[in-house]
Amino acid sequence: MNKLLSFILLMMLLACKAPFSIIDKPVTFNEERIQLTKEYLQNRYALKGASIIIAPKMIVLHHTVVPTFEKTFEVFYPPNLANWRPEIANASGLNVSSQFVVDRDGTIYRLMPETYMARHVIGLNHCAIGVENVGGTPELPLTKAQVKANIQLVHYLAEKYPIEYVIGHHEYLVFEGHKLWLEVDENYRTLKNDPGEDFMVRVRKGIKRLNFKPLPETNFK
Repeated sequence: MNKLLSFILLMMLLACKAPFSIIDKPVTFNEERIQLTKEYLQNRYALKGASIIIAPKMIVLHHTVVPTFEKTFEVFYPPNLANWRPEIANASGLNVSSQFVVDRDGTIYRLMPETYMARHVIGLNHCAIGVENVGGTPELPLTKAQVKANIQLVHYLAEKYPIEYVIGHHEYLVFEGHKLWLEVDENYRTLKNDPGEDFMVRVRKGIKRLNFKPLPETNFK
């Protein structure tokens, strides 16, 4: 009887556990985007002849401000950067993007192969997997479902790659001067507030057992 009860309880727990899945929704990654990615690696990081394949050491979490996944996908889909990003357009014509987008209901979309370089964080794209979260405004705050999905996604990626750091986009400048930092232009910086301290605290609580490296306390210059 005890064995039967234990089996029933186990089945109930498994049934309650939400499955982890990723939906592939690829952006355009044609020859034009490949060439723009190679130019970005050369011009921004002085990596001449570099492959678009990265060796992930870091996961960077973002929020989009864009209110829906559909609109976010429209932004990331073309290879060329749209005219509405003048503050970064002079640095490269490569469109912004990320490897993953998490919708407000926790659905995870993969926009490109995980080890293709995406343009989502200054100085670190060559080693960083980006995760965008739809929303992030006062009207559309990030959700509990997104926190859970980000935790699951980090665990998934940490099993596949030698990830050392998980950071919020707003924390990227602490890596300036670090061995992973490659941006060649000292004037090319933007201030970020995504995805926010509260979101990172909640995600870090869920990934604590993975023992990632702490953020650098100061930059390395």
